Amino acid sequence: MDFFVQLFTDPVAFWNSHTLLIAQIGINSIIASSMFIVLFSGQLSLAAPGFMAIGAYTAVLMDLYWHTPLALNIAAGVVLAGATGVLVGLPVLRLRGVFLAIATIGFIEALRLGVILNLPITGEGLGLKNVNPDPLGGIYLVLVSLAVVLFLVWRLTKGRLGAAWAAIRQDELAALSQGINVARYKMIAFVLSAVLAGFGGALESHLQTFIDPGDQQYGVTRAVQVLSFAVLGGSGQFLGPVVGALVVTSLPWIFLQAQNYINVVTGLFLIAVIVFRPQGIVGRGGLAIIRPWWWPHRNVRAPSPG
Repeated sequence: MDFFVQLFTDPVAFWNSHTLLIAQIGINSIIASSMFIVLFSGQLSLAAPGFMAIGAYTAVLMDLYWHTPLALNIAAGVVLAGATGVLVGLPVLRLRGVFLAIATIGFIEALRLGVILNLPITGEGLGLKNVNPDPLGGIYLVLVSLAVVLFLVWRLTKGRLGAAWAAIRQDELAALSQGINVARYKMIAFVLSAVLAGFGGALESHLQTFIDPGDQQYGVTRAVQVLSFAVLGGSGQFLGPVVGALVVTSLPWIFLQAQNYINVVTGLFLIAVIVFRPQGIVGRGGLAIIRPWWWPHRNVRAPSPG
């Protein structure tokens, strides 16, 4: 409870003492937004950690060897992640559902175990040391980036592109019969997701002093965590995965007294949400949870008889 007491009674002290937590929530929210795009288009892709690794390693290596500006490093990581998304998407997007999920897991494990852990330039299993980290000042860049990403995702889902994604998610054959180029729109969603994940990975590397190629960072464990953001928050609304990222990232700090049992407490909380709100916190009917009392409600009236 000390977490909420400090949050509401002394926000300045909360900001100063939880700066890294807030920055990590912002990073996880960007990664969750990348997951939202592929889920919104009807694809179960778990490739986000792989594209994060591409963005992170590209940004750190450019800074380490070429001493290029941060903006250029991040841009290069984003471009390389997007190009890799095209190459990976061409063969794997022929798959659907759990088969696509398995194929993308194969991609992140092949990248991590076959490339990162075997190339001297990536530090192999020892990882890379970031020579110019900015864990405190980087939070402002993360928060501004998150606001821009959320606005762009919202606009995409409300336009023609979002309508095509929604149609594909509902019924791919019906969308194809209506003249929607399913393959093209699925590729667009996959590449945009790769770009956002690469962007998030490059930003995250800017906050860290060390890039670890372990499973917790860029492997299956991180993929499952990102998926839990979407499931917990609700993948039907663009804010759902962001709320999920906020909740899951904050839980270890909220239940700090649990200490060694924090994973048990977190797991029980996630199970409770899945059981009692399978549509997610911000799923259908879930907006009332975060909507203030003064927000206008829809008037639903029963049809008059006769």
